[in-house]
Amino acid sequence: MDYNGSNARAHLDQEPTLELFERLALALAIGFLVGVERGWRSRDVAEGGRTAGLRTYALTGLLGGVAALLAQVLGGWALAAVALPLAAAFIVFTLREEAGEGGYSVTGVVAAILVFALGAYAVVGDWRLSAAAAVATTALLAFKPVLHSWLKRLTWPELRSALILLAMTLVALPLLPDRDLGPYGMFNPHRLWVITILIAGVSFAAYVAVKTIGPTRGVFLAAAAGAMISSTAVTLYLARRTREAPSAVVTHAGAALLAGAIMAARMLVMVAVVAPPLVGHVGPPLGVFAGLQLLAASLAGLRGGAGAAQAPPAPMKSPFELVTVLKFAVLLGVIMAAAKALSAIYGAAGLLPVAAIGGLADVDAVTLTSASMAAQGLDLHVCAAAVLLAGAVNSASKAVLSAGLGGAALGLLFGGGSLLAFAAAAFTWWVL
Repeated sequence: MDYNGSNARAHLDQEPTLELFERLALALAIGFLVGVERGWRSRDVAEGGRTAGLRTYALTGLLGGVAALLAQVLGGWALAAVALPLAAAFIVFTLREEAGEGGYSVTGVVAAILVFALGAYAVVGDWRLSAAAAVATTALLAFKPVLHSWLKRLTWPELRSALILLAMTLVALPLLPDRDLGPYGMFNPHRLWVITILIAGVSFAAYVAVKTIGPTRGVFLAAAAGAMISSTAVTLYLARRTREAPSAVVTHAGAALLAGAIMAARMLVMVAVVAPPLVGHVGPPLGVFAGLQLLAASLAGLRGGAGAAQAPPAPMKSPFELVTVLKFAVLLGVIMAAAKALSAIYGAAGLLPVAAIGGLADVDAVTLTSASMAAQGLDLHVCAAAVLLAGAVNSASKAVLSAGLGGAALGLLFGGGSLLAFAAAAFTWWVL
């Protein structure tokens, strides 16, 4: 079967070919596919009690294919002469059916017209597009209960966040210039916005995952969900909870260590997406760091399970807050600009001070900046050192904050586990 409509149109004035028979068969199959879903949904309705079923939709698809052939021979009016009476008949009979049932729905009419159009395009256009559109149409019709149930549970913050994310991606991104601006080429608006969208997208995906799974049932599940966005936020939250419930200090320390392990895994994923060659440099140390923190978290969970506190909610009330995302974009832009300037003035080693400063607040900005610079040709060893330095500084800052907010016991447990993991990661880095 040809992959476009040019050969189909070329053969219409000649003897029927195998390709035309195949395309008419596809038009029939499109209607049959949609008809199976429509017929199954109204399978309990008595014979003659519905406007259209399997046979009608299958014939509608074939009629679309034949109408397209007629249009090629007689002109476009032939297609309209077939389509308009068909649409009118579906509308009239659907109105009668809905009046008897006391409902309101135009889905059946739209589906029938779409089957007709796809059957026509299957004969004169790209058959792959027709087949794909037919599958998508059937899926939308078949998943009606799931979609309606999801729509009932949808909240305004979720809808607002989804629209903002779409606007950021489809409206704002194409308008931003994709070139380096300013002294030393410090600022690339397009690249910065792509990374900002990535962070917002990760936050949105984490929110959806948590809501799909259901309410959190334990400290560790809440920490794991929150760490997909920010391990620092999780650690600070756990520190405040420890101040309120000192008996759960072991459990909270384990949950904080779990968040740190997920932080390391998140860093590795970001590096793999932005600069795959850098994975070989940061992968082993980050893997060791995450593995040991995960082990320490498991031991803490086994020991502190009996005194586990009520699970804290994941630190996100909506998929993401635009103000927070924009603040992060500003921080990210400053770090990227400073890294570019310091690297241009002092060489590749200028990235390390920026990594140390940035790691005090969050590792994502430094990780993405270092990976982006590695992708642009900066020395991989220096970029890897910056990523690992940011992780180490961030872990140390969280240990200090956990001790200050949650008490010496939490700081000792979390800081001790993080220190051991960092020492093993540093040894791995030194050996390699």
